[in-house]
Amino acid sequence: MSASVDVTGVSGASIGIEQAGQWQLIWWRFVRHRIAVAGGVIILLFYIIALLADFISPALPEKVSTRHTFAPPQGLHLFYRNPDGSLGFGLHVYDYKVTIDRVAVRRIFVVDETKRIDAGLFVRSEPYLLLGLIPMEHRLIGPLDRTKPFYLLGADRLGRDVLSRILHGARVSLSIGLVGVLMSLTLGVLLGGISGYYGGAVDDLIQRLVELIRSIPSIPLWMGLAAAVPQDWSPLAVYFIITLIVSLVGWTDLARQVRGLVMSIKGEDFVLAARLDGATGGRIILRHMIPSFTSHIIATTTLAIPTMILVETALSFLGIGLRPPIISWGTLLQEAQNVRTVAMAPWLLWPAGAVVLTVLAFNFFGDGLRDAADPYAHTEKGG
Repeated sequence: MSASVDVTGVSGASIGIEQAGQWQLIWWRFVRHRIAVAGGVIILLFYIIALLADFISPALPEKVSTRHTFAPPQGLHLFYRNPDGSLGFGLHVYDYKVTIDRVAVRRIFVVDETKRIDAGLFVRSEPYLLLGLIPMEHRLIGPLDRTKPFYLLGADRLGRDVLSRILHGARVSLSIGLVGVLMSLTLGVLLGGISGYYGGAVDDLIQRLVELIRSIPSIPLWMGLAAAVPQDWSPLAVYFIITLIVSLVGWTDLARQVRGLVMSIKGEDFVLAARLDGATGGRIILRHMIPSFTSHIIATTTLAIPTMILVETALSFLGIGLRPPIISWGTLLQEAQNVRTVAMAPWLLWPAGAVVLTVLAFNFFGDGLRDAADPYAHTEKGG
């Protein structure tokens, strides 16, 4: 008995596995991978947050407060006690009580529960441009009195809000992964497809280039190239160069995979028919061969994105990648290089948590796509 799956659609018909298309089968298989779906939801939320970072962040990422250097996180509360003992309700945090440690010569912040700072949603703030285009004067959350401190994840050495800087840093760290993978994808698909389709001297030349690049240790190569970037270059130029650096080695794995897939199908009937019809080699590769294993390329590309994010974070953490005033998770972690600073302000490690969560989400999502890319291997769909 053939298995069937009830799919709610326009026709409301029951679609069997034998009648389903490739992408329908991939979708059915993917949604059964709950961890992969959860990873995809987390990734989607991260990119939405990155796009709307100006609105979601409580403050401007560059706003400095010398009175609140290394201020600890303030917990967000809903209920409080009024002076008469009655129970009150409303978003709020508690103010700081500052003392001076004369031995360590530094401020010590203690939460003062006698001083409440009322907060709210969609509060008025400094003017800013949402997505660099839309004038706005409200933020998702913040203090009703803008002169009061509001540090949900603490403050750094200049009194800047760590939460706001993490949200803005997501833009650079997440986008550099996508742009870097796009460059690797272009190189890998084109060179791998040419190598596998034409073979001979062309294949030998491309494969020797791949072997040469792979023979160079990745970390020293990245560090050497990043260190060669002039210090006086603009932040935009540095961003572009670092993106090129992180994609320089990533294309070799995909090129070899595409080469193997092209070699395995270049003798198929549909390729021969296209060749007899007068199609050029480039058209056969791009329009006929690559679409047949697009799902595999998508899965491989998804798994490569976290590697790009980790490379950017590592280079920026070491001080040879992106540099301030650019805000990325790697540049934020530069604040946590000093052990004494971390011991005094452990909340500076929050960007590392964002990196770990993003990498895990991409890996789970990529694993699910990779498993779903071969749906015919499990024909028990729906049962």
